[in-house]
Amino acid sequence: MKKLTELFLKYKELVTYVFFGALTTLVNFLTFSLFRWLLGEELYLLNNAIAWLVSVIFAYITNKLFVFGSKSFETKTLLKEISEFFGARIFSFGLEEGGMWLLIDLLSFGDYSLTVFGFKISGQLIAKLLLSVIVVIFNYFASKLVIFKKKSK
Repeated sequence: MKKLTELFLKYKELVTYVFFGALTTLVNFLTFSLFRWLLGEELYLLNNAIAWLVSVIFAYITNKLFVFGSKSFETKTLLKEISEFFGARIFSFGLEEGGMWLLIDLLSFGDYSLTVFGFKISGQLIAKLLLSVIVVIFNYFASKLVIFKKKSK
C-alpha cells in the first residue's frame, strides 16, 4: 500500500488530470447526447458547441482546484487563467468541430454504427470519441505548460 501511495503522490497531477478529464468527457458526452435528443442529430455541430461550453466550465473549475492546485482567486489571476483556459479550449474546440465536420460530412462516419455489448454506437459518437483523445492530449499540455504553469521560486 505504501508503494501505491508513493506512486500516486509522484504522479498525482497526471492521475487527477486523467480522472477529472474522464469526468469532463462524460459531462461533454452526456450533454452532447442530451442535445442530440432534444434538437436532433442534424444539428450535431450546435449540439457539440453546447456540450463544449458546459464541459469547459466544468474543466476549468476542476483543473484549477483539484488538478493544478491554483489557489489564487485574485481578479488579475482569475482573468488571466480564464482567458488562457478558454483561449486554449477554443483552439481545441476548432480542432474538434473541424474534425467532426471532416469525419461526418466528408468521410461519412455518420453512415456507420457499431454495436458493443448490445449498445449501438453511432458514427457521430465514434468520431467524437476519436477526436476527444486528440483534444485531451492538447488540453493537458496547454494547461500544464501555459495556463496553470507553476511560477519558479
